[in-house]
Amino acid sequence: MCTIAETSAQWLKNQGYTPHTFQRECWNKVGAHLNGLLMAPTGSGKTYALGLPMLLQADASKKVLQGVWITPLRALSYEIYQALEYANQSMGLGLQVALRNGDTPNKERQKQQKNSPQILVTTPESLHLLLAAKGYSQRLEHLKMIVVDEWHDLMGSKRGVMIELALSRLKSLSAAVNIWGISATLKDDSLALEVLSGSQAKKEKWISIRADLYKEIKIVSIIPKIMERFPWRGHLGIHLIDQVIEVIHRHQTVLLFTNTRSQCEIWYQKILEKAPEFAGEIAMHHSSIDRQTRSWVENAIRNESLRAVVCTSSLDLGVDFAPVEAIIQIGGPKGIARFIQRAGRSGHQPGATSLVYFVPTHAIELIESAALRKAIEINAIENPVPYLLCYDVLIQYCCTLAVSEGYKEAALYEEVKTTHCFQALTIEAWKWIQNFLVHGSQSLSTYDEYKKVVRNEAQLMVIENRGLAMRHRLQIGTIVSDAALQVVFQSGGFIGSVEEWFASQLKVGDIFTFAGKTLEFIRLKELKVVVRRSSQKASKVPSWMGGRLSFTSEMSDFLKHVLQQAHQHPNNQEEELKALEPIFERQKKESFVPKAHEFLVEVFHTREGFHHIFYPFEGRFIHEAIANLLAYRISLMHPISCTLAYNDYGFEILAEQPIEISLLWENNLWDSRFIYEDLYNSLNITEMSRRTFRDIAVISHLVFTGYPNKSIKTKHLQSSSQLLFEVFKSHEPDHLLYLQAKRETLEHKLEEGRLIRVLNRIANTEPLVAHCSLPTPFSFPIITDRLREKLSNESLADRIRKMTAKLERS
Repeated sequence: MCTIAETSAQWLKNQGYTPHTFQRECWNKVGAHLNGLLMAPTGSGKTYALGLPMLLQADASKKVLQGVWITPLRALSYEIYQALEYANQSMGLGLQVALRNGDTPNKERQKQQKNSPQILVTTPESLHLLLAAKGYSQRLEHLKMIVVDEWHDLMGSKRGVMIELALSRLKSLSAAVNIWGISATLKDDSLALEVLSGSQAKKEKWISIRADLYKEIKIVSIIPKIMERFPWRGHLGIHLIDQVIEVIHRHQTVLLFTNTRSQCEIWYQKILEKAPEFAGEIAMHHSSIDRQTRSWVENAIRNESLRAVVCTSSLDLGVDFAPVEAIIQIGGPKGIARFIQRAGRSGHQPGATSLVYFVPTHAIELIESAALRKAIEINAIENPVPYLLCYDVLIQYCCTLAVSEGYKEAALYEEVKTTHCFQALTIEAWKWIQNFLVHGSQSLSTYDEYKKVVRNEAQLMVIENRGLAMRHRLQIGTIVSDAALQVVFQSGGFIGSVEEWFASQLKVGDIFTFAGKTLEFIRLKELKVVVRRSSQKASKVPSWMGGRLSFTSEMSDFLKHVLQQAHQHPNNQEEELKALEPIFERQKKESFVPKAHEFLVEVFHTREGFHHIFYPFEGRFIHEAIANLLAYRISLMHPISCTLAYNDYGFEILAEQPIEISLLWENNLWDSRFIYEDLYNSLNITEMSRRTFRDIAVISHLVFTGYPNKSIKTKHLQSSSQLLFEVFKSHEPDHLLYLQAKRETLEHKLEEGRLIRVLNRIANTEPLVAHCSLPTPFSFPIITDRLREKLSNESLADRIRKMTAKLERS
């Protein structure tokens, strides 16, 4: 009888492929019953490296579930299902391969419940739904292999925590199960392997395999033909649309990535306006468009019936579009791993080169293109930071087990502690959680609606109330967003979803663009936005909360490195830096281009007041925190009235009187000590924690989001969670969910550790102070971002034209 490795190799050869070394290694290690993490470039054959042994281990004569493949995206799950089913059919294995995700019809789910498939492709949420079903232990005790796909994407989120908890339970049901993770973009595998394996895994049973394949990524920057010396972010790169259309014409199939759904909508419309010949050949793909349309787009690009697709991160991961020739990236992706993931959509075959065109939304973003190229050369990729002690996810998980077969407190505590997330869970915290589930915690003990779990006669913790059980199953998951309202035609037909806050701003007759269609708002009926097609010009585009990205720490380091390169090798520069020479020359006229070890501060006066611009180059979110912190500490020295602005390169303090820059260092205002207290006073972290708590309240089921097609309005969710937040803040300040909200705000939203490192760096750096007479090219984008908050797009454009003209004359 042939081994798994021999059978897999022969089948791959029959498909016309030569097996890679990493594939053979995976087949051998799975055959030896080892667990591990596979790291390989996108399009190198990762699916068959672990998918073939999963299929070959399964026994078609046993009608039980034997293999589970977990993916983060529904589109990717369908892709994996097709790949595994093709291999199953072509090898004649006779297995039943099934797919279960949020789009799977109830009829199909019931069929799977009665007649279990041998192989199941699913998502983290659907896996937990399996654990919430009666009799799950009998259905899952025969598992031989579990694969967690795109582990780099999952491990840095609460969905990763869901997987950690699910794996701890599946390992207790089937001790012999093999667990493997797949990642395309991890640099350091030790932490990823540790989170996947759990805190008590036998290290000799876990290995990592890194594919010895070099994936070449060619970056071509779209350089403006006329280089504006005072760039700004407002035009989203649209001024380069002619050059983008040339790129689309040059290639058979293109994916055009934007960073936000709003940007996606705008670019799609602008391309069709400029090149109407693309009608029928170009489509749009983002998560708010209805599933059928997204599926149609995915299939159309596979069979090359589309020339281009304008998309967002909805197509970042794994979906196999082999025909795609090139990627167009609009604006900086703000992270190296995210860029590599998107680049991998092009040349999605072993050995092929990925071709990426970088389109800056303003000229200075060209520095990011050069920084990305440098990072890719030395494989400097960010590692995701895993969550720790997510009590909200643990509470939800306890409810999941309680609605199915119940659990014993002591046994589950020991099981949960085997995960990386909860390895430091104390027995006191565990008892608090159980008390919370039974009594609703100290301050809520008089309200029956918060009492979910009871201890039955068999000493099992269970949820007996059928209504509570149904509500729990409807709310399983950790992805929390504003309430989404369906957009439907008056004549019938579902288009997609917009967030409630956008819909609430619409007036009857308003024209807006959505899903590539120009629509007129008719009315809001039963939480549905009723529309009809319109031939008028749209004045609005939906936007979604939380869409703006910020530099990662690694991206920031490479940006500073590229600026250093401009100083050290002025005659041997990247094409982007050469193109930026007019901007650099103008910058040097008024100020400096800082070296990597220098901290630039610009000071100038206009009729608006005294401008103080600081350049840490650490990303928008870090700059927002530092700007507020610094303004607060200055106000402790003397009263100050100021306005703050920030972007990825720096921040501005606009004050009514000048600030003596040297005093900031002399008075230790960059000191990282007392940062916690000062941030609370400066940034209103209580308000930020309140917003974080809203998500925690939803995940832990403190608040109910509503039934299908009857979701609770966002403002009601917000008010309910805020009321609970205030109750805990005033009457139960040691409430674990309240403390978790404060901790997550600091650790994940404000990146407390990184913030401290940046403050220490600035404190130990001599400032390079430039006293300017006018705004500089570096400061101009920051100033215009501040004006954006006060002016409409048309007024802003007019204002900026006047400002630019004045600066150019100087």
